[in-house]
Amino acid sequence: MNLILLFSDDFIDDGKCVRLSGRRFEHVRKVHRVAVGDELCVGLCGGLIGTGRVTVLNEKVLEMNVAFRSYPPLPLPVTLALALPRPIMLKRVLASATSMGVKRIILFHSHRVEKSFWKSPALNEAHIKEQLILGLEQAKDTLLPTVELKPLFKPFVEDDLPAMAKDTLCLVAHPESADPCPSNVAGPVTLVVGPEGGLIPYEIEKLRSLGFLSVHLGKRILRVETAVPALLSKLF
Repeated sequence: MNLILLFSDDFIDDGKCVRLSGRRFEHVRKVHRVAVGDELCVGLCGGLIGTGRVTVLNEKVLEMNVAFRSYPPLPLPVTLALALPRPIMLKRVLASATSMGVKRIILFHSHRVEKSFWKSPALNEAHIKEQLILGLEQAKDTLLPTVELKPLFKPFVEDDLPAMAKDTLCLVAHPESADPCPSNVAGPVTLVVGPEGGLIPYEIEKLRSLGFLSVHLGKRILRVETAVPALLSKLF
């Protein structure tokens, strides 16, 4: 936890003092091993980053006086459309994409996505938010991404994706592509990443018909949780 992300209900006065309990308190107490008078990096969710000076510390709560002074890192100019991964992998991908600065994530269905994945508790709003917060805490960021669920492939591609991808560089990661993934892209990107096993030919052709260029990362076949940060690092 490189940053303690704060929310409105953490404040106990006019915006200068916060009280922590639960997961964040336990982490700060046991991992950071703070004492009264120590300073920690804090950030207001959706707002600025600053410092918190510990004023009260006991076995139940921690209180800090906080001051905010700097902006969070700039977001990546990318919309990440991701075929819904297995639940355990989804958690890791959400956290890593968030830590890298992605602010819009689309989870969509494709032929090789098991329908049971859509019933997983990992898609509950609270569980998704938990992973996003972990990503922000890691990267010292405060701006939560949006996550949208698109459980039908054809309506997503035909009705939603064209507007999302307008005026962006449109790319779909596909290991059988002849073109390598570009690097140091200057403008906004819409990046589609398929499931384990890849997108089927019909899905690739639907994306190509919208102007998506299929690209690869080399000869190695990567897991989705590895491919996503590799693609983002290459692009930006």
